[in-house]
Amino acid sequence: MRLTHFGHSCVLVELNGSTILFDPGTFSHGFEGITGLDAVLVTHQHPDHADPVRLDALIEANPNAALYSDPQTAALRGGRWNAVRAGERFSIGNVAVTGTGGEHAIIHPEIASIDNTAFLLGDDANPARFMHPGDSLFVPDQDVDVLALPAAAPWLKISEAIDYLRAVAPRVAVPIHQGIISNEATGIFYGRYSDMAADGTEFRVLDEESSVEVS
Repeated sequence: MRLTHFGHSCVLVELNGSTILFDPGTFSHGFEGITGLDAVLVTHQHPDHADPVRLDALIEANPNAALYSDPQTAALRGGRWNAVRAGERFSIGNVAVTGTGGEHAIIHPEIASIDNTAFLLGDDANPARFMHPGDSLFVPDQDVDVLALPAAAPWLKISEAIDYLRAVAPRVAVPIHQGIISNEATGIFYGRYSDMAADGTEFRVLDEESSVEVS
């Protein structure tokens, strides 16, 4: 499996011969020229996960890519978008995909909740080789190999992220959703996650726009 982090929550996953892009949003960069995608997966409707302008251009440049998202985003965007609910399974080439979770984390009780589909990518040997939770702290029943860990958010405290990291207990955790904080501040968050992860979890920061083998 190869991962490329395009900033914030946008991650390109190359697995079992398929190329899958997650959450190309407004705080991400470098994904604009990608072609040959097998699928685009969007966890929820917020623009930092689904750029309303660049996402359309990306889809136009990838006419054969399958499009999957949470139900509300699929309804809003229409067209070729397929809604994925918690518990639903489908395949992208030789990659098994499972929708999990279902709801965005609470920002404030007075702000209406929206859909958020967390996605598991895997195969027959391991149905959770990679997990992208979107804006949620959903803990799946499956043993996750590589977790894209939300590092900073309006709905998240460091203590909650640490508890989530420990609860999922992946072999490898890579931070995402850091676009709301300055680069100078990331060390405060990353240091805590690295130091306080469960035994057996490697916390690994991916250089942005660089493809990395995760094995």
